[in-house]
Amino acid sequence: MWLCPLALTLILMAASGAACEVKDVCVGSPGIPGTPGSHGLPGRDGRDGVKGERGEKGEAGERGPPGLPAHLDEELQATLHDFRHQILQTRGALSLQGSIMTVGEKVFSSNGQSITFDAIQEACARAGGRIAVPRNPEENEAIASFVKKYNTYAYVGLTEGPSPGDFRYSDGTPVNYTNWYRGEPAGRGKEQCVEMYTDGQWNDRNCLYSRLTICEF
Repeated sequence: MWLCPLALTLILMAASGAACEVKDVCVGSPGIPGTPGSHGLPGRDGRDGVKGERGEKGEAGERGPPGLPAHLDEELQATLHDFRHQILQTRGALSLQGSIMTVGEKVFSSNGQSITFDAIQEACARAGGRIAVPRNPEENEAIASFVKKYNTYAYVGLTEGPSPGDFRYSDGTPVNYTNWYRGEPAGRGKEQCVEMYTDGQWNDRNCLYSRLTICEF
């Protein structure tokens, strides 16, 4: 009977040996993680993508606050003051040379050249003015000062209207001041412009003569 326990023991040993072989292929417990490696170099930039379509126009922004009125803008006022000062300096320098004369708000100027009436009108217009015309004794004297200086007659901005002897300003309005020489105008429709003598008196004259250029501004 003792053989039975022996056989049982052998069977258990055989079973135990088989179990050890199976344990040899089992996974053990996880180990401690290793130190992370260094970062690699950055890669090269990729190529530009295809250009997209233009987007729609955005909505207009809100309107900004109104600016300061001109009389409150100190910088603008300073600039205008400088301009006025420069203009006055220039006017003063030209006055000393006899190139301009100021009467009230008018400025009379001459370049000393003698040309026809139409050419004078064009020259004055290009300069931003018009042919000089006296509307009172003071303005007549200012224009006469140029005539005396250059010692040559000058046209003034008057032309004869539809009726002989009816001279008017360039805008067609009647003349309110005259300084005709004795017996003038005497052209009777044949002399439609007006020239000024060196003494400041007027005479009607054909418009095709060359006379001193005097403009007013």
